[in-house]
Amino acid sequence: MVLSIYDEIVSLRKALHHHNRKYYVENAPEISDFEFDQMMHRLIELEEAHPEYADENSPTMRVGSDKTSEFQNVKHRYPMLSLSNTYSIESLNEFIERIEKEEGETEFVCELKFDGTAISLTYEEGRLVRAVTRGDGESGDDVTANVRTIGSIPLTLTADYPAEFEIRGEIFMPYASFERLNVEREAAGEQLFANPRNAAAGTLKQQQSAIVAKRGLDCTLYQIASRELPFSTHWEALEAARRWGFKVSEHARICHSAEEVRAYIEHWDTARKELPFPTDGVVIKVNDFAKRRRLGFTSKSPRWAVAYKFKAEQALTRLVSVDFQVGRTGAITPVANLDPVLLAGTVVKRATLHNAEQIEALDIRLGDMVYVEKGGEIIPKITEVELSERSADSKPFKYITECPECGTPLVRYEGEAKHYCPNQGGCRPQILGRIVHFIRRKALDIDGLGNETVELLHESGLLNNIADIYDLKAVDLAVLPRLGEKSADNIIRSINTSKSVPFARVLFGLGIRFVGETTAKYLAAHFKSLDAVMNASKEQLLEAEEVGDKIADAIIEYFADEQNRVIVERLRIAGLQFEEEAKVLHSNCLEGKNIVISGKFLDHTRDELKELIELHGGKNQSGVSANTDFIVAGENMGPAKLQKAEKLGVKILSESDFIALIGGENGAPENNTAENIVSEVENKKEDIVVQGSLF
Repeated sequence: MVLSIYDEIVSLRKALHHHNRKYYVENAPEISDFEFDQMMHRLIELEEAHPEYADENSPTMRVGSDKTSEFQNVKHRYPMLSLSNTYSIESLNEFIERIEKEEGETEFVCELKFDGTAISLTYEEGRLVRAVTRGDGESGDDVTANVRTIGSIPLTLTADYPAEFEIRGEIFMPYASFERLNVEREAAGEQLFANPRNAAAGTLKQQQSAIVAKRGLDCTLYQIASRELPFSTHWEALEAARRWGFKVSEHARICHSAEEVRAYIEHWDTARKELPFPTDGVVIKVNDFAKRRRLGFTSKSPRWAVAYKFKAEQALTRLVSVDFQVGRTGAITPVANLDPVLLAGTVVKRATLHNAEQIEALDIRLGDMVYVEKGGEIIPKITEVELSERSADSKPFKYITECPECGTPLVRYEGEAKHYCPNQGGCRPQILGRIVHFIRRKALDIDGLGNETVELLHESGLLNNIADIYDLKAVDLAVLPRLGEKSADNIIRSINTSKSVPFARVLFGLGIRFVGETTAKYLAAHFKSLDAVMNASKEQLLEAEEVGDKIADAIIEYFADEQNRVIVERLRIAGLQFEEEAKVLHSNCLEGKNIVISGKFLDHTRDELKELIELHGGKNQSGVSANTDFIVAGENMGPAKLQKAEKLGVKILSESDFIALIGGENGAPENNTAENIVSEVENKKEDIVVQGSLF
């Protein structure tokens, strides 16, 4: 079926929102950077060609966020923008030609693109005072205590440094540290990190800095951010940073032509394989600061820099056998067992095969020599078969028809690529998986019930579903191996505490297929109670934000299962929160007002502003209409909304005007028109174009 332009845009937005969360929030990417960027580029093309479909919530309007609730959120003094990516020499040449057409002969600084997590360090009087993650580019998490444990980051500087400045860099995990960490996690029965990048990001968010200190993180610095620097070029700034005591990459080079840039890339595309740390490309930057200021920025990235991404590294090895894993939702995932092979600094023994369709499409057979590539998965993937190496007596691979764990015939739902085991109540991996999902931190957050303890309780007959958790007694737990009275008391205490967990997290914890953390929040906000969700028709479910046909069908299917309804009733009796907590209004100053939020804001997230509207009696609208009272506008306000607001004469308020309004003032300044808002946004853009403000 050929999608309409609108349907394709909607589909791409949903997919990119999902993968943004997996990459930036959950540190568990499902696709490669290349696949993500290809989708993003396609969406950008479609939106530029069809401005009538503009949406301020589009993935193209934002930088992925890694914010959490565990650290204090800090606003960046200078925004940390993202870089435009290119995967071809042709598009790189176009970038260089554009620069030289505008600025004449230009020097470029080429640097290795370290594959880690971005950090901004603030120094005052030569001392480290703050370390903040990139977050959404406007603000990030304060991880200073953890960063202080990284030996390559100086706590105090040597002489001749500015009184106050920020320096940006990349925190990464060397291969040796990554291998050691995953060996330790495997021995402890914990989930392995997907790659060094995810390991670095996960480590930086640890609550105990002592754990961070043991994991062997490293850091390289690549950009100074300050309004007053005594340098005219980026290279001079890097040399100064080295003198001040920072670790700056020794592999950076000045290139005077496109030929020199290409030679640098070609060299490191091969030589990087010998490095002890992960890299995924080369960053090319204009060296001269004056030229940078003239070139300026787009809404999302600097026009004077680009990242050339290396193609994913491949290795050739033999497919020995295939195992089949059963997930908590019953999804069957085939996993290839391989002859060990060195790939991108680590030894690879297993690779994902995704589903029966991929096996059939690649015509993968046991004994084949296959090419393996590292993507975003926890294990690499097979991308191709070397047919010249195939044995003459090889036979097509036969996909299993029964669950490898319980023997139940597999099913395949319409529109799904994977096969599923439908035996939810009797298939061991599904039982354990749903319980582990329920107790995880982002769901019910029950301490003491790790994977091993859940398995022990299941084997002991004490835990067969999530409702059984609330029937556990300390006296029964204390006699089990590796527990004891103290551990038992702690577990029961944590179980009792979980009864106060908000309804949205309870809904997420149920483990309904396709209902992730964010979708659960939207459902909770829309329906207000579990009873309302359970009794909703498909049409009613589709009215909730981010709920499509697939999610709606999964919710209906879940609550149609009598076993699930029994479990839900037991959870109700146990005292879990099945209703959204009623919000106490701060005032009624916005009562009867219909308000639209559009753009990016300096001091609040869009969700925070929407909540403030509700807390003061107002109603949020998704689109501008004749009954819209006013718009709260930030930078990059949607052009379609702006045009419609001007046509309808809808008043536009700035973020500060809105805050003043709900603080008791009578309203926004009368001259705060759409034209003034646009002018204000442009002034703000000019204000951030300083020597060091970038990504």
